[in-house]
Amino acid sequence: MVRASRGAATPGMWRREVGTVVRRAEPLPEAAAGAILAGFRLVAVPTEWSPHAHHLHELVWARGGTLTSRVGDRVLTVVEGHGLWMPAGMVHEGRATAGAEFFHAFFAPGRTPLAFAEPLAIAMTPLLESLLTHLSAADLDAEARARAESVVFDVIQPSERQFALRLPGDPRIDTIAEALLGDPSDCRSLEDWARLLGISDRTITRAFRRATGLSFAQWRQMLRVHRALMLLGEGFEVTTVSEVLGYAQPSSFIVAFRRVMGITPGAFFDAAAGRSGDVRNPVSRDRNP
Repeated sequence: MVRASRGAATPGMWRREVGTVVRRAEPLPEAAAGAILAGFRLVAVPTEWSPHAHHLHELVWARGGTLTSRVGDRVLTVVEGHGLWMPAGMVHEGRATAGAEFFHAFFAPGRTPLAFAEPLAIAMTPLLESLLTHLSAADLDAEARARAESVVFDVIQPSERQFALRLPGDPRIDTIAEALLGDPSDCRSLEDWARLLGISDRTITRAFRRATGLSFAQWRQMLRVHRALMLLGEGFEVTTVSEVLGYAQPSSFIVAFRRVMGITPGAFFDAAAGRSGDVRNPVSRDRNP
């Protein structure tokens, strides 16, 4: 699945793009016609939402771009075919790439029989998208809305693959993590970082293991795959992505991607396109990018 890419690919994962518009989250209504409030917006330019929380559970997904959210010590990536569930009251910040069709549905906690207490990826099946499209209609009567909502609660499921990257949160190695978030292609070795920080490579290794459950090399590889998901979702070719992320050749990148995701980049996005199907009826277009 390749789209015309927008601009040049850059390696940074949480580095603000040039031209990014920073917005505050808009207040949500205290009451809605039913348990679920759905809508749509077109993100014309790179957009960032400053840290905020909602009194409703939130489900967001996108077409034609990617969404990234930072929640405490985690960075979560959302690509086509998947959505992100954000529990009510959880502080988070988000970013969307330019041109993304940004869909959202908010769920009233007291009327939602779901037990998703943590942020997680949701499988956006054609049925789920169609139901949420249906629920976005303003003239839907109460009985029809209740029937559709009950089916949503039955079919919404976590994705088989979760796209969460845990940040260390350890002052000894936070410098490394932030540098790699800004540029995942940074190829400095464990020994290079140890010399720069004035600590032993064993200390760095133990700190990464304790904080993330991964070695330094595994964590950097996971970070690169997260950034690759974003770039591939924006339409960049595998060759371009491998170069931008510092791989010597595309085959090395494909091996690394498969090691983390259990599937090649092409197969992953083909599967995502299959999940999305041809469901293209847009939900209520409350355009407020």
